[in-house]
This record gives sequence, C-alpha cells and structure tokens, in this order.
Amino acid sequence: MAKYLLLKHYRGAPAAVNDVPMAQWTPEEISAHVQYMNDFAARLEKSGEFVDSQALTPDGTFVRYDGEGRPPVTDGPFAETKDLIAGWMIIDVDSYERAVELAGELSAAPGAGGKPIHEWLELRPFLAGHSHCTGTE
Repeated sequence: MAKYLLLKHYRGAPAAVNDVPMAQWTPEEISAHVQYMNDFAARLEKSGEFVDSQALTPDGTFVRYDGEGRPPVTDGPFAETKDLIAGWMIIDVDSYERAVELAGELSAAPGAGGKPIHEWLELRPFLAGHSHCTGTE
C-alpha cells in the first residue's frame, strides 16, 4: 500500500471545466458537492483506502524562521496573492494507477448546475523513506 495526498486548490491549479467559484453556488449545489465528497470518503473507508480528509478556508499565512531571538516572519494574510489549498484527502492504495483512478472520481464532484466540476486535483505520493531526506540512498 502507498499513501497519496489529493490536494484540492482554490486557485493555482489549471481551471476546471465547470469553473464557477463555490461562492457563487446555491446552497443546494454546495450540499450536493459536500454529499458527493462524504459519500466518496465513506466508500473508501469501507475498502480500507481512506486515511483522512479536511476542507480548508481560503485564509492562510506563510510563516518562516527569522533568526535566533526574533519572532517568525509572516506574509500576511494576503489570500489573493498565493496558491491556496481548498482541502485534502489522504488515501492508501495498492498502486499509482488506483490513486489516479480515485483522483479522477473525486474530480467529478458536482458544482454549479449540478454538473461535474472536472477540477484538477494534485496527486502527491508520500515520501516512503528517510534516505531521500538526507540525500543518501
């Protein structure tokens, strides 16, 4: 089994086919989208492929170390100036092909007009071992 992170973007990813911002959806369209996501996660829980998921707000702040005895430096928040993650799901699957298949299904979540979004999801494998972090193999 290999773990993958599926990232949903507010922006920074290629535009979805049904590219209507969620802020412009009706309450019913939002409910249908959330229900699709919940049903998808429940099905993966039954198959043992679901690990965790979370939706995120568009608010965010980049933070970095600024030296000994100094407070961390932040960039804002300036949500309009950066790539933002809308949410994520972690899956644990048998193969890369299965991860791609599931990402494709998640991309079909309904949006405006009840039609699939066809949104791009970023699929990122988890780093398998510590040797890659140190540069030794």
